[in-house]
Amino acid sequence: MNKKKKVDQNTIKTAKRLLKYITETYKLRLILVFVCIFLSAVASISVSLSLKYLLDDYIIPLIGQTDPNYAELYKAMAVLGCIFAVGVIATFIYSRMMVFIGQGVLKRIRDDMFEHMQTLPIRYFDQNTNGSIMSLYTNDTDTLRQMISQAIPQGLMALFTIIVTFISMLVLSPLLTILAVAVIFIMLAVTGKIGANSGKYFIKQQVSLADVTGFVEERMNGQRVVKVFNHEAKSEQEFDRLNEALFESSANANKYANMMGPVIGNIGNLQFVLTAVLGGLLSVAGVGGITLGVMASYLQFTKSFTQPFMQVAQQFNAIVMALAGAERIFNLIDEKPEEDEGYVELVNAKKDAQGNITECKERTGMWAWKHPHSADGSVTYTELTGDVRFEDVTFGYNPDKVILQDISLFAKPGQKLAFVGSTGAGKTTITNLINRFYDIQEGKIRYDGINITKIKKDDLRHSLGIVLQDTHLFTGTIRENIRYGKLDATDEEVYEAARLAHADQFIKMLPKGYDTMLSGDGEELSQGQRQLLSIARAAVANPPVLILDEATSSIDTRTESIVQKGMDNLMKGRTVFVIAHRLSTIRNSDAIIVLDHGKIIERGDHEDLIKLKGTYYQLYTGKLELS
Repeated sequence: MNKKKKVDQNTIKTAKRLLKYITETYKLRLILVFVCIFLSAVASISVSLSLKYLLDDYIIPLIGQTDPNYAELYKAMAVLGCIFAVGVIATFIYSRMMVFIGQGVLKRIRDDMFEHMQTLPIRYFDQNTNGSIMSLYTNDTDTLRQMISQAIPQGLMALFTIIVTFISMLVLSPLLTILAVAVIFIMLAVTGKIGANSGKYFIKQQVSLADVTGFVEERMNGQRVVKVFNHEAKSEQEFDRLNEALFESSANANKYANMMGPVIGNIGNLQFVLTAVLGGLLSVAGVGGITLGVMASYLQFTKSFTQPFMQVAQQFNAIVMALAGAERIFNLIDEKPEEDEGYVELVNAKKDAQGNITECKERTGMWAWKHPHSADGSVTYTELTGDVRFEDVTFGYNPDKVILQDISLFAKPGQKLAFVGSTGAGKTTITNLINRFYDIQEGKIRYDGINITKIKKDDLRHSLGIVLQDTHLFTGTIRENIRYGKLDATDEEVYEAARLAHADQFIKMLPKGYDTMLSGDGEELSQGQRQLLSIARAAVANPPVLILDEATSSIDTRTESIVQKGMDNLMKGRTVFVIAHRLSTIRNSDAIIVLDHGKIIERGDHEDLIKLKGTYYQLYTGKLELS
């Protein structure tokens, strides 16, 4: 019971929030829509109400006349025609307006989602599949479009129609209206019962749809792996299971939703029959002043009175689906953004004649950390040199599972530090912590002597360059992809970065050179070429600290030699953290750190570790393999 109450409260809260989105964005247009819908409802009701006056006041009096005068009847019909014309124009206006409002609201919601998504921590994307997130932008927003452009105007039309119809019925015959009220309660009870079951399954349907979308997206990206390992049958089984869940929830949801229309329609037909019988008996008995015109109008009203309930029943599934989709969308928007308590900024700097560091606006090639001190209001500047130190760092992605245990290490400015160890040893985790993609539970990480928790995350990441094993290129030209590392880079800076990365040669061989369009993550290029562009992108950013995460592990030895030359150029004069499975690529490192289950077991340069004849020696000589 409490769970059901909580679900109802969440639905109401979601509906209010969605309504706020609509009203805040298009307040004046909504007022115009309300007016037009009201006029359209009044015009449609005029059809039923006009029967009473046309029959009792104009048509019946003309019956039996030898020389009937139709002038008054024509005037009445002309007035009625004008009312109908107003209704048609009002319907046209609000229909067009709701389409515009619906698309505008969806644009704002998508903007808010994407803007907020940029503030979310990496942890959120690790815990949610790409397909599930994509479903928010496609399936869930599409349900909102249907509700805003169709369900809301039809719902308002139904509400106004019910109100105007009820007042008209009450004016025509209070006695017959008592029967109508009784039928209303029956309809509401049936609608509530069926709607509750339908809504429950529509919510499940949206969740199942996101699961299916996520699974399909995942399998599309990994189709080569599926085929290589003959995993087609297993994939089909997993998809069938998810699709079966979607089928069951969708079938049940639509079963109840489709049931509502016929049930309400039959209740309306029963009301029509009962009204005709009761009205006929009252008319014969001379009770209530029920005339032929009153009966004709009232019977028409019973149809008009049932029709709004039918419209609501038809749109009920769209409303429930939209509210379920809106709840998922608002869950993303309400997701806690990445926290940043840092206050130390990265600024352009220069040194005066005395060697003091001062801040400047122009680029000098020198960077400094601007460190304000709240105690006395002073500001100090520390030159960015790339000195990175871990002091007794302990970390786990989950509190109950520690990945790094009491790690202490240092990388002096300009040093190349390499990490070696089996999968899961904690190599990539260390680089994630330098970027503050995750925050440590214990210990400190210092950057140029400053605790990185004090540095603003944007400034921290601006000082770091990363080349990953999995390159990510975006739809656009090669020039734009390289410039992604520094958005205000000049063309000459782009060309220089490409030359530094040894990418310039293959780029010039392409038909359009740097203006060659890339799509689908650069599938037109080889893995090595994509990696060279990734290195060029890091080079144009010109960061003082560089992270190379298994950047050559997925390319062949010949291509690796070319990529390695590019990386060697990029690493000159920088503090570099290297993760590599191929030990040949890290022989010239200033220090090699061997990790095992989150602990440092060996540290030294290549020669020292070979002499030690420990784990690194066994790995290098092939007596022990990296897993």
